[in-house]
This record gives sequence, structure tokens and C-alpha cells, in this order.
Amino acid sequence: MGKVVLVTGAARHLGGRFVRRIQRDPEVDRVIAVDAVEPAHPLGAADFVRVDIRRPEIAKVLAEHDVDTVVHLDVTGTALGGGGRTSVKETNVIGTMQLLGACQKSPRIARLVVKSSTSVYGSAPRDPAVFTETTPAKALPSGGFAKDAVEVEGYVRGFARRRPDVAVCVLRFANILGPRIDSPLTEYLALPVLPTVLGYDPRLQFVHEDDVIDVLRLAAHEPRRATQNSGTFNVAGDGVLLLSQCARRLGRPTVPVLLPAVTWVGTALRTVGVTDFAPEQIRLLTHGRVVSTVHTREVFGFSPRHTTAEAFADFARSRGRGLLPPEALAGAVDRLAARVAPGGPSGVPTVHDGA
Repeated sequence: MGKVVLVTGAARHLGGRFVRRIQRDPEVDRVIAVDAVEPAHPLGAADFVRVDIRRPEIAKVLAEHDVDTVVHLDVTGTALGGGGRTSVKETNVIGTMQLLGACQKSPRIARLVVKSSTSVYGSAPRDPAVFTETTPAKALPSGGFAKDAVEVEGYVRGFARRRPDVAVCVLRFANILGPRIDSPLTEYLALPVLPTVLGYDPRLQFVHEDDVIDVLRLAAHEPRRATQNSGTFNVAGDGVLLLSQCARRLGRPTVPVLLPAVTWVGTALRTVGVTDFAPEQIRLLTHGRVVSTVHTREVFGFSPRHTTAEAFADFARSRGRGLLPPEALAGAVDRLAARVAPGGPSGVPTVHDGA
């Protein structure tokens, strides 16, 4: 018999894509797609089971369908439907605890794949230039999705110690971008004018949603020859982009804000429901974050097909042109930079970025 794969978060875009893709693999016999709400997209030949992973019923689903592989994608920073931040945190943390408890009791479980985030490294002014999987965070996230991801990984490590017979793979994704991705960062980038922190131009990394599906599929199967897909791996496209480059490529003007006022701006944006400008998001857009993918390439055997710039370009095409054409905006920025550079007409020194 082939694998029986259970996928959580099937009602979300990435979950639905992965369900449709994994069932085409010859090694897979059945796919069990679960979520607390009915998906609005097709799931192919997968069996959909409506169940809330925060409830003990998830253990019955594992047992009834003889599941041997679990791909946990229901760890996210955005609510589905009308849920708020409390609902998201409960699903991320309590849901993961329930799911891991069910997996621990199931003798058939042989492989567990968990979607995590590079946000577990935090963003701080004295961060290293590049994080590896073993680099400790200078300042652990204090709230939001980033803190959820830290707690989720802690529970997963505990499960791995209790069930050493299960192959456990944690994938720390950089910010995921694509034509249909919905996240706090994509909401921010969709604003007509982007508030930025005065004096900072953070380095950012992205991973394309197609690469997310490919690496999840690789993690759900037996490792390829000379590779190992148990452990923790960073997943990001090659290269980095500065926030200023992102703004120019989107055609979005920016409004630099003094750091003490950024929290007030974030609160105002949340109040009107424009975007989740949480403290961890502010820190990312101040200090940035870059991770190494050497371990993923050399040990896991995975190399993304899209660079950071290519992932961003695909996202930008799906969002349309901003208020200012990118070419005109780039030219205006270059002319302004020339005027304010040391020795320029204004005599005002440039502001160095703090990323």
C-alpha cells in the first residue's frame, strides 16, 4: 500500500495546492484533507474531513484513515473567515498541541512535516548578517505569529524526543509570495503608500509559493539518495531585496516615519482594518532578516527554482501598477539621492540605513 497523507489547513490556498499536488505522486495512496471550514477550492480526489485540530477528534481521523504521514500547514499569521487574532493563536498553538498528541498516540505515524517561519529568529539591531538553523535569536519574538511559531517549534521538538521513530521535518519559510498569497506582509505591500522607518532600509528575503509546494512534497516522502529530510531547514529564494527596491518595483511611494511614531502608525492601520502592522512586522521592516539556505541545499537536497527577486516580481505582476510607474519612481529617487548626497546642491548628508 502507498502512503496515506493527512494535510491540515486544506481550506487555505497553499493547503489546497499541496493537497492537489501530493495526490498525483505514485507513492501516495490516499490524501486526507482536514480543516475547520469547507474549502472554497477543489481538492481533487482527496477525502475532505471537516474537523477542528484544536479538538480531540483529530485523533479519531488519524486512526480511522490509517494515516502514516502528517503535513501540518495550519500554522499561519492570518485568520480564515471571520476569525481574529485569538482564533489564529489558538489554531497555531492549541491546534498543534492537539495534533501532536494525536500523532504521539498513533503507532502508524512515520513522518511529520511542519510549516514554520524564519520569523522565529526575530529581528533586532544586532542580529548577525545571516542566520543559520542553529543561530539563536538575539531577541525572541514577543507576540504575534512569530511567537506562535516559536511555541509550535518547541512542541514539535518535544514530540520528536518522545517519538524518535518518527521522521520530523520543520521547514522555516521566508516570507512567502505569489499571485494569491495573503499575509500581513502582502497586505502591507498592497498599501497605496508604504510607511517606512526613517533611516532604515531592511534586507528582505522571499520564497515563491511554487517552491513552497515543491519542498513540502519532498519533505513528505522518503529522503532521496545522499540526502536527509529530517531536521530543521531554512527555505528562501537566493538573494535579497531592500525594502526601498520593493517599493520602487511596485510603484509605491514611501512615507518615512520616525521610529517612535511607527507604533502609533501601526495601531492606526489596524484600527481601520488595512493591515496587521504588528510589533514583529515593524521590527522586520526596520531591521530586516536574512537566512542561510546552505544546509537545505547540501543536506536536504533542495534548491528553490525562483530567486527572491523573481518571487517578488511574480507577486508584483499580480498586484498591478502602483500610484507611480516604477521607472519614473526610480528616476525620481535617483535624482533626489543625487541632490541630498554629500557635496550635492543641498549640502545635506544622506541618511545611512540601519539594516
